[in-house]
Amino acid sequence: MSEAQTSTSIVTTKDRLARVLVVAGALLSLLPWVSSAVALVAGIVLALTLGNPWRTQTRAWSRKMLTWSVVGLGAGMNLIVVGRVGLAGLGYTAVGIAAAFVLGTLFGRLLGVARDTSLLVTVGTAICGGSAIAAVAPAIRAKDHEVSIALASVFVLNAVALVIFPFIGHALQMDQDAFGLWCALAIHDTSSVVGAATQYGDRALEVATAAKLARALWIVPVTFVIAGLRARSEKVDGEPTKKPPLPWFILGFLAVAAVVTFVPALHDAGQFVAAAARRILAATLFLIGLGLSRETLRTIGARTFVQAIALWVVLGVGTLLAIQSGLIGQAASL
Repeated sequence: MSEAQTSTSIVTTKDRLARVLVVAGALLSLLPWVSSAVALVAGIVLALTLGNPWRTQTRAWSRKMLTWSVVGLGAGMNLIVVGRVGLAGLGYTAVGIAAAFVLGTLFGRLLGVARDTSLLVTVGTAICGGSAIAAVAPAIRAKDHEVSIALASVFVLNAVALVIFPFIGHALQMDQDAFGLWCALAIHDTSSVVGAATQYGDRALEVATAAKLARALWIVPVTFVIAGLRARSEKVDGEPTKKPPLPWFILGFLAVAAVVTFVPALHDAGQFVAAAARRILAATLFLIGLGLSRETLRTIGARTFVQAIALWVVLGVGTLLAIQSGLIGQAASL
């Protein structure tokens, strides 16, 4: 066999293996014990080692699945509880989100992070991690590699938070109300908020969950504002270019949440839908991870991760100091 034939045979075998693993990885991501972080990392590892033989197809599927999974996540929200907690913390939540956007934009520019990647990291840190990134990405037509890098940065910091937050809370002798509120305001994803608060106590878990869900509802107005500002910024000579898609799925998210909240008979069905949406989101993140390439990774470098760390540390410390000093009220009425 000639050298050319041998090379072709290796490429063919590699391609076949990649095809099998892509299908297997997507199916395994639907299993309840496979976390979103694991699914994303698996997709990235597969893309960087064997490559993605269906790059165009997985990109198209991931975008569709992303929007529908966001809609489904709304079924897990109780708008009455979220509304009560949201109104109680409206002031400091708005200030915190605004501060996150200002600092995120500043850090992104100082570090030379691409605009959309920087925005995704910022919105993920400001609101609710992967869910917020998933909601905003379609609205700004973010590229798969930008979503992958932003999600990876957020997920790494979520894992760190699960370890260090309870340790810091005990070291500072924080009560459960204060610790639960700090988790909700300073940890990205709801699942990690729940994980950290569970280690601290039942009351911490109750406060953290309610406050985090209230914060997550900010996905709705923030996504619409970002989509509107992006459409305005893309005007050329007074004529708009191709507009970012209307984030209809955010209205779907809100509508599904409203139906489940105000029709008690649908509560159990809503929990099932939300659980299914989380599994679809995990599979989607696997496909998004497949969109990363070695060339893209070299171009991005470590700048995005540095931005994510800097923003998370500043906001986390600032929030902690505000709670400890009494500037942010503890959720005693929950």
